[in-house]
Amino acid sequence: MSKIPKETVAIRQTILSWLKRCLDENAITWLTTTADDLMRDPEDWQLFTSFSLTPRHTGKGLPGLTANEIREANRLRKGWDPSAWTADQAGRTFLLLSYAEQGEEEFLDKIEKIFITSDLGEAVALYQALPVYPFPEKFKDRAAEGVRSNITTVFNGIALNNPYPMDYLDEGAWNQVVLKALFVGSPLYKILGVDTRANATLAKILVEYAHERWSAGRSVSPELWRPVGPFIKDEYIADLRRVLDDPDPIQKQAAVLALSASKVSDKEKLLRPYQSTRDEMVQKNITWDVIGRNHEFESH
Repeated sequence: MSKIPKETVAIRQTILSWLKRCLDENAITWLTTTADDLMRDPEDWQLFTSFSLTPRHTGKGLPGLTANEIREANRLRKGWDPSAWTADQAGRTFLLLSYAEQGEEEFLDKIEKIFITSDLGEAVALYQALPVYPFPEKFKDRAAEGVRSNITTVFNGIALNNPYPMDYLDEGAWNQVVLKALFVGSPLYKILGVDTRANATLAKILVEYAHERWSAGRSVSPELWRPVGPFIKDEYIADLRRVLDDPDPIQKQAAVLALSASKVSDKEKLLRPYQSTRDEMVQKNITWDVIGRNHEFESH
């Protein structure tokens, strides 16, 4: 009998099906043989070595998932989006989920050791796979550690297109995800739950961060105002007026959306002078995600 939830078994089998479609027979034979060994009674070195050597067998190309495969991923684990995973990342996750058959204690012990000794590529694979590991509540501290990483690619592995922070991090750790994303220039629209997990404490933190940026003569991402909008207070109105009058249309659009989402009593009066911008936004269906994508494009 499997020692992991049936959902995890289904995810493991699904990942293998993707890999079978994009890898040659030799790579698949190595993966399945190695997985069989890891599910039996392996030595520790077998797990560590196979995890490290996976890219030699799979390469680092993108599996190129179809729309149906991406939908299937989301069905198996809500919010899971492996569309940008590379073949080696998928292969490493498949092997880890095979080793999980050793049971909770062994799995948690060995995966923590891999986290500690991982190189950059391994760390990204480990963090972005957090939502599909069994015993997910046991990884909260490890996820928080990834958020604190000073390596942007590692931070992005846990923060972007990953449902784990939204589902498991407490408010303090969650707020750190959003603030850190703005600090390193990662897009907020790729953070799952950016709207549902918005909170008054985060809004205050972000407004203070905007003040710091302005005081230093630096720009503020228009996405900053997305989690602020529902929690705008009278004391924030002067800040929103400043953004409304910014010559950058993306900044102006962000202020309009933020104020529109607020509970400020006289928001319609505040927005009235910007009716032409509002009309254009409706016509072009300008949403927060559109603002995020446009800002990301302009920033690069």
